[in-house]
Amino acid sequence: MSEPIPYLRLSGFYLFYFALLGAIVPYWPLYLKSHGFDAWTIGALMAIVQASRIVAPNIWGWVADRSGRRIEIVRFGSGMTALLFLAIFWVDSAPGIGWVMLGFSFFWNAVLPQFEVITLRHLGDEAARYSQVRLWGSIGFIVAVLALGWLLDLTGVEALPVVMLGLMLLIWMNSWLIGAPQARPDTEAAGDGFVKSLLRPQVLAFYAICFLVQFGHGPYYTFFSLLMESLGYSRGQIGLLWALGVVAEVLVFVIMHRLVLRFGLRRLMLVSLWLCVLRWLLTAWVPEVLPLMLLAQCLHAATFGVLHATGIALVQRYFFDHSHGRGQALFSSLGFGAGGACGALAAGVLWETQGATVTFMAAAAASAVAIVLATLWIHPEKLQQNER
Repeated sequence: MSEPIPYLRLSGFYLFYFALLGAIVPYWPLYLKSHGFDAWTIGALMAIVQASRIVAPNIWGWVADRSGRRIEIVRFGSGMTALLFLAIFWVDSAPGIGWVMLGFSFFWNAVLPQFEVITLRHLGDEAARYSQVRLWGSIGFIVAVLALGWLLDLTGVEALPVVMLGLMLLIWMNSWLIGAPQARPDTEAAGDGFVKSLLRPQVLAFYAICFLVQFGHGPYYTFFSLLMESLGYSRGQIGLLWALGVVAEVLVFVIMHRLVLRFGLRRLMLVSLWLCVLRWLLTAWVPEVLPLMLLAQCLHAATFGVLHATGIALVQRYFFDHSHGRGQALFSSLGFGAGGACGALAAGVLWETQGATVTFMAAAAASAVAIVLATLWIHPEKLQQNER
């Protein structure tokens, strides 16, 4: 008899994890700016968080797949995140802050890919309900950006590290409420098949698309708040804009399983990539026009929500059970890690030399290249089990 699915505890982890992301992404650049750093330094520091995703998830993914001790790795990584972040209260130079960001993000970025596998293993035959668990992460993000927007207007951005530390501790505590899922027998012996699966053209194209999508989000995550602030928006209004995007993301997560059944993964990916181009062009050309910015933020439903859910589904389709940890780690490291880091670094250079318009046009160009790759190579309906 199968164990009941711990929906509440799984959802709680996503709630706190993405609340922390909601503190970092919109407001950490403002915290860095308060130290007097220029755009290049802010871009480089934000890239550290993304760059740690290149290495950390793959190391911990390999350890998790080999040891099978996935939930223990999540607990350890969550605890180390909070412990290492404590040093932020004793540093104020760019190198010092950079070392703290590297330390805590090395463990923080390793946690989520393994927790994705834990969630899908707990869901078992109900894996289509993944988006209904994951949407609580989006709700956590919304609550964080709204609450912090108003809080930081009242208290100043110096309060941000205290809030972040509290959220890190909640992530760690929640991880102890979740048990390991029931083990499932693998269809191949452990250690076989991962490289063979990875080197197929469709899979390589998929990971290239993940890189390009997150490269395009690099300017958004690094400089969107600064752009809005420069145009006269208050921090509360900036928080509302961020929250609007994630509300749209929540709504699409609620119906994602129906969208997949009706339209298929390929069509959803292509439409979402076209909407990426539209979103970044709107941000590049008309950031001062509020109605169009509201539209651009609503497109987050596609540019993140749909593309993230289709990516998770494709990883599960491309790899065997015993290599899901490495597959998810690569999804995180090549996309959110390498793609996000390169996007943040490129955005820092372009922002200083060319300005906001060119910076976000580069994001649109990256998405356009992803459209070409998806059109040529992404055909999940043609993937047969014996191809893996």
